[in-house]
This record gives sequence, C-alpha cells and structure tokens, in this order.
Amino acid sequence: MAFTSVSRRMFSSQARKFFVGGNWKCNGSVSQANALVDSLNTATIPSNVEVVVAPPALHVACVASRLRKDVGVSGQDVWHHGAGAYTGEVSAELLKDAGAGYSIVGHSERREKGESNEEVARKAAYALSKGLSVIACIGETKTQRDANQTLQVVTDQLAAYAAHVKDWSKVVVAYEPVWAIGTGLTASPAQAQDVHAGIRNWLKTNVSAAVANSTRIIYGGSV
Repeated sequence: MAFTSVSRRMFSSQARKFFVGGNWKCNGSVSQANALVDSLNTATIPSNVEVVVAPPALHVACVASRLRKDVGVSGQDVWHHGAGAYTGEVSAELLKDAGAGYSIVGHSERREKGESNEEVARKAAYALSKGLSVIACIGETKTQRDANQTLQVVTDQLAAYAAHVKDWSKVVVAYEPVWAIGTGLTASPAQAQDVHAGIRNWLKTNVSAAVANSTRIIYGGSV
C-alpha cells in the first residue's frame, strides 16, 4: 500500500515551511501501517518540508514509536476534555502519551456527524492547551458554494476558532472543501487560492497581521 494511496496531500505557501499531511482515515492493518512507516523511514524529505501522518487512533503509538523523528504523528480527532467517562473518545493527553504531536480538528467527516463550530473550536483550544499542534479544518459544502456562501461559511468557522484560540503559533489551517472530498470533484488551484486569500485576509483583520503572515494555510481536498 503506497503512502499516497491512503492520504490526501495538503500543501502550504512556499513563503512558509511547506507542509505535507497524510490522513489515513479508517484504513490500514498493523502490517500495512508498518509498511508505510518503513517507506517513510527511507524516503528523502527536504529539510524545508514538514511531513505529518494521521493514522487511526489504534495505530498512533505503534507508528510514533517506529517512525523517524523528523516526521510528525497526528490524531484524526481529539476530545475537548481530559480523562473521564467519555466512552470512545481520545483525549489530548492520550494522544501525547502515545507519541502524537498534532491532532486534526473539525474534519468535514466529523462535522457531518453533528459537530458544531463551537465544539470543534473547544477541541482545538483544549488540544493546544495540552501541548499539541492542531490542523484546524474549515470548508463549505457544494450547496453553500453554489449559493456563493463560501467565504461566509469558512470565516464563520474561523471566528469560532478565534474565540477560543489565543496562540496561533501551533495552528495549521486546512481548507478542505466538502464538495471536493470523495465526490470525484476537485477544486482548481484558482478556487483554492481565492479561498486561501480570503482566509488570510480574515486573519489579518480579525486576529493580527502577524498571525495572518505566519499561519500556514493548506489545501485538504481531492487533487
């Protein structure tokens, strides 16, 4: 199983450190995860590129223990509390203990299960408070894009993050148009860049020019 066969590649502006993330979703046996780790361990990765993989939660510890140290490991989601009676959830503390340095939050496949902007933002803030970096996902549906609501939707999602996140130095913003995930449709470079520009402008106006300049904004849809 090739690395690219179970991931969506995410790219950031070359003005900031290039970011490539692989979300394995609900894929991969232990042997397949080990094979992917072996492939990454022998890959040539430029020093100006940050690579992060997000295996299923059951594989995080195994992957983190075997993977080269210049490749990061991420959870695919994180709970907004610590230890407690939260059956099936994965806390930031558990992810860190397993060796993860990141977590994805707000993925569209989680949002479609009913997660609100507020809940997603609380997850991001809690993960950051426990020392994880976060890949903060935002994006619109096809219905919203067709109604010319793209920027309104993504900036509403950004506003929820901004209400809870005070330090953006460990945040990567992932624009993942819902209509370009598993549908056979892809966003053109121009479409993605237009939304990225809107995101960066919103950050400049509503957070700070420094955050707008330093935050990596990546594309997380189909390519």
